[in-house]
Amino acid sequence: IETRCEMIRVACVQRSTEWLQARLGVITASQFSKILTPAKLQLSSQANGYACKLVAEGMSGQVEETPTTAAMDRGIALEPAARAWYEFATDRSVEQVGFCYLDERRSIGCSPDGLVLDDGGLEIKCLNGGSHVEFMQSKKVPPEYLMQVQGSMWVTGRQWWDYVSSHDVLPPAYVRVIRDYSYIHR
Repeated sequence: IETRCEMIRVACVQRSTEWLQARLGVITASQFSKILTPAKLQLSSQANGYACKLVAEGMSGQVEETPTTAAMDRGIALEPAARAWYEFATDRSVEQVGFCYLDERRSIGCSPDGLVLDDGGLEIKCLNGGSHVEFMQSKKVPPEYLMQVQGSMWVTGRQWWDYVSSHDVLPPAYVRVIRDYSYIHR
C-alpha cells in the first residue's frame, strides 16, 4: 500500500519560462530512463551525468539548455491534433496541466500531456512511420516510454494512463496502461 502527500500542480504552459523554472533541478518522469535502464531497471550509464546536470541547475538557478531535435519539433507541432483526436475518440475531456510535483519537496515531477477524469492521464508520442506501425501491431508501449508512463502515474497518483501514438499521415492509436505498483516500487 502506498501512502503519500497530495500532488502539487503548477499552472503554466509547457515549454514556457514558468515551466522551465518549475523543472529546474527536478528529476522528471520523462528522464527516468537516464537513471535506470528501461529494459532491466538497472542503473543507467547516464545517471551520473543527469544527476550532475540537476545539481548544477539547482546551484546556479539556470536551466541547462537542451536543443530540440527535428523529431521533438515534429512532436510538439502534432501534439494538439493528437490530443483532439483522443478527446473525440474517447469522448473524454483532457485537462492540460503544466507541471506536477510528487509532493511538497518538489524534487520529482512530470509534465503530463493531459489528465483525464479523476484517475487517468495521457501521454502522446508522435512517432516516425515505422515505429508507429509497430505500435499499431503490438499495442504495447515501447519500453523507452513505459518508464515515463508509470512514473507519471506515480507522481500524479493516477490509476491508469492512455498512451497515444500519433502520426501526421497514418491513423492514430492508443492503449491503456494500468498502474503497476511492483514496477513503480523497484
